[in-house]
This record gives sequence, structure tokens and C-alpha cells, in this order.
Amino acid sequence: MHESTPPPRRALRERAATGVVAGLASGVVVGAVMAFQDMVVGAPAWFGYVIYAVVLGALLGVTTGSGRSRSPIAETACGGVLLGCVGWLLYSLTLVPLLAGTAPTWSAASAVASYPQLVGDLLQGGLAGALLAVLLSLRADRTAGAGSPSRPLVRIVIIGGGFGGVSAAKTFERLAVRGAPVDVTLISDSNYLLFTPMLAEVASGALEARHISAPVRASASHTRFRHGRVDQVDPMARTVRLAGEAGTISYDHLVLAVGSVPHTFGLPGVEQHAWTLKNLSDATRLRDHVIGLLERAEQERDPAERRRILTFVVAGAGFAGTETIAELYDLVFGVIRFYPAIGSEDARFVLVHPGDRILPELGPDLGVYALERLEARGIEFRGGARVAEATADRVRLDDGDSIPTTTFVWTAGNRPAPLAAGLSGTGRQLPTDAQLRVTDLDGVWAIGDCARIPDPSRDGEHYPPTAQHAIREGKVVAANIVTSIAGREPGAFRFRTIGVLVALGHRTAAGEVRGIRFSGLAAWFLWRGVYLAKLPGVEKRIRVLFDWLLDLAFPRDIVVTTDAKAPVHDDVVVGSDR
Repeated sequence: MHESTPPPRRALRERAATGVVAGLASGVVVGAVMAFQDMVVGAPAWFGYVIYAVVLGALLGVTTGSGRSRSPIAETACGGVLLGCVGWLLYSLTLVPLLAGTAPTWSAASAVASYPQLVGDLLQGGLAGALLAVLLSLRADRTAGAGSPSRPLVRIVIIGGGFGGVSAAKTFERLAVRGAPVDVTLISDSNYLLFTPMLAEVASGALEARHISAPVRASASHTRFRHGRVDQVDPMARTVRLAGEAGTISYDHLVLAVGSVPHTFGLPGVEQHAWTLKNLSDATRLRDHVIGLLERAEQERDPAERRRILTFVVAGAGFAGTETIAELYDLVFGVIRFYPAIGSEDARFVLVHPGDRILPELGPDLGVYALERLEARGIEFRGGARVAEATADRVRLDDGDSIPTTTFVWTAGNRPAPLAAGLSGTGRQLPTDAQLRVTDLDGVWAIGDCARIPDPSRDGEHYPPTAQHAIREGKVVAANIVTSIAGREPGAFRFRTIGVLVALGHRTAAGEVRGIRFSGLAAWFLWRGVYLAKLPGVEKRIRVLFDWLLDLAFPRDIVVTTDAKAPVHDDVVVGSDR
């Protein structure tokens, strides 16, 4: 690429234009079939249907193209079917009655009357999606066959398959299609992109583990992927060495997006006895551990021992800790009816935090609201207290109090992954400039949780380690590397936090978006809608949506599938929490 500006907007316009072509072509075909059945009659009806097909195609190109040059036919067809269903609701059941001068009712009678239109909209959307995938593939083949780059390819290595790393890889793919001379390799010790904000729901059994993860190979399908762990980076030789016998890989530019790992601050017993919630294994083992405790408590005759077995302590009242304690509460009381020997008074939930209120990332009012909601359900808050020590059967606080428990979850601290901490020389995050270049390391860039990126809008402050920042940092670092290859000065990273949302369990949530505060059921719907839209791929969104619908109608599963007798700490690198 030979421009200094990043390409996402142009790529968006191109995908929208391709979607318009696909929507118009499929609209003509399905419209002709509908006209043959007297469902589209007259010029006004045809005009409205063509406009509808064009709009649907443009939306399809933007939303399901996913920024890739090629898109699987099944994925885009499913996306088209979903948009067709939404279009039926908005067009046939809403807009058409309004244009006719009547108020839409959205009743069962109206839905039955417009059922033929629903079939047509679903067919048109599915056909448009399939055609869009074909057009994108043809365009990619044509671009790839236009000729090889006049310059040798620049070797780019990305370490980390989280939000930041995958975002950078996908941006490099778009830039390469437009002529950027890059050869990109992504290395990750897990072969999936994990949507970490939903881990607590996996731990509570509300979601299936695989539904909140997507294969890295599918997320960045035109990037060379190496499944392995990097144990050494040599900035002088510009090489990275993989663990085991996997060898070394040379690079011209290195992007570090290795995330963070739990940090227990050397507190006695915490690393050995605390559960963490950083990956799918953590979440599934914690869920099975809780179900196993219910089975054990059902047979326990000593009330004090039963109380200890069913006491759950979570350290840290940020987003992860608050959602974890709320989801554990929902899990226990959602299935307790299957255990008649256990009473509601036997279960105890304790949230420990050194501050005087939970969720310091939110404003004081929302923090107070969230705490009131948790306490109203019976969750205890131990504010102004820190964990001093953990053993197999209790947690001791710094105020001298001791809480008997068999389940202690640690969410109170993170530190950069060992690879980044070693390169920084201080054990802390890698310091970068505003362009995301690591200080004093030529050719090395850093993004996400492992990077300390200055925020120009807040003097002396740095960007927080959230997913919304990591995704945008990945886009900017890719554009900046290509810009530097072209011999021009990269641009500074600038981004203002869109908002934050936290689920409080029992269909309540709290959050703030662009200064507007939300709480209660409305915030819960907003939370689910936002995170559903952020999930990678249409398939995952459909699976999670069905999990949520099933959770509303049926009790959570109590089948134990793993041997979750004790916490397991693999020091797995993770990405951003939000």
C-alpha cells in the first residue's frame, strides 16, 4: 500500500458496493418469482422492493464481509437470512403499514398474513449472502493475479492471537490486497480467539465454551498461522524462537500482542489455591467444580461443613470479579432445586475488594447501584479488605478475618505476559510512543494488555487494557507499519472509550455509553446486544443467541464433564477483558 492513511473506510465502501450488487441481483431474481405470484405488482411496489434489496445488500456487505477479501458462502448466506428476517420485521410488518396509513400491530395475525413476504425475504437474503461471498472471492482472485509486488516482501511477525493480534492480522490482509508488500505470520499458544467478556457466563453454565471462541485460522484466513509458544525474542538478530523443536522465525517488524496473566503479588497460597478466569479451561473447570461441590454438599450432614463447601469467595470487584460472583450466584440458585438437602441459607457468596465500592471503572452512582443489586440478592461485600493468605480450606483477610471456603476465585490483578515483561526489563508493560513503537527496540511494536500506550487526551495517563482499545490498536499498528515501510511517518493512535457495560446477574446490568448511563433490565438488554454484535462471525452469534434463549426456558445443565478437584495454573496468556 502506498498511502499514509489507513484503509478501513475504503474497504468498508468497497464491501458495501459489492453487497449492493449482490442484493440487487438477488432482489431481481426473487422479485420476479414474487411478481409471478402477484406479491410484487406495479411500479411503486417494484421500486420499494428494489430499494429494500439494495439496502439489505449494503448492510450485508458491511456486516458479514468481516473485512476479509473472501468470506465463506455458508457464513454470508446465514448472515443474509438473519438480515432478511430483520428486514421482514422492519419493512413488511412496520414500514408497509405506516405507508398505508395504519399503525403496525406486530400481531400474530399480521405475521401470518405476511408469511409469504417472510419466505421471500429469507430467500432473497440467503441468495444475496451466497452471491456476495462469490463476488468477494472473485475480486480477491483478480487482485491476487494482477501481478507480484515490485519490492521484496517485508516479514511481519505477530505474537498473540487475542483481540489485538487478530485485528492487526486482518488489517494486514486488507492492506496486502491493495498492494502492501507484507508477508505476515501470526504465532499464538492457543488456536482460537477468545471472547473474554463472556467467560463468566461459561463458568455459570449459561453459555457453551466453544460458542465464545473462534479459530484464529478462520478469523484471519489469509495469514500464516503458527500454533506454538514463543520463549525468546532477539531484537538484535530480529528473530523469535518457538518453544520445543519448532525453530526460529526471522522478522523485519515484530508486533507484540501477548496479553496478560494473573498476578497474585506473591501472596501466600494464592497462586496454589485460587481459581482464575482467563481462558476456556478455567471457566469449564470452575463450572464443574461448583456442580461437584453441590453434589458433595447434598450428602454432607454437618451444617457447618456444608456451609464451608458452599461458600464462594471472589477477590477483586472490577468487571471480571463482579460478573463472576453474580454468575456463580445464578448458577447455584438456578440448579439448587435438584439438591433437596441443600437450603438457600447454606450458600454464601463473598466479594472482597480493597476499595469502598465495587466497579471503580464506572461512576460512583452506578457503582452504588451495582452494589445494592448484589447485596439485595444476598451477596456479601467486604470493602476495604485485601486477601492476605489462601489455603485449601479458607481465605484470610488483612483485617484478621478468616473465611472458610473451598472456592476462592482471584480476579484482583494482572501482569504482562512473561515474554513482554522480560523485554521491558522492568517486569511491567512495554512502554511505547504514540505510534505504538516500543521504546528502545527497533522494529518492535506493542499493543493490547502488554503495552503502555500514552493517551494524548489525558496528560500523563495511558490507554486502559480493554478489548475495544486492543482491536483499534491492532488496526492502527498494521497501518503504521505499512506506512513506515513506505518511508513515511506513522500516525499517532487516538481513541476515546465508547463505553463500559457490566452484567450483574438475574437479568440486570449497569453501564455507561458516551456519557449516558444505563441500569437494570434495559442495561442488560444493551449488554447482550452489544456483546452479541461483537462476537466473531455470524455462526457464533447464532449459537450464543440460542444458548441465551434456552437459558430463559430451561434450567442449566448439571452434568460434570471434567475432573475439577483443584485449580490448574498453566500461565496461559490472555487478551483484554473488555
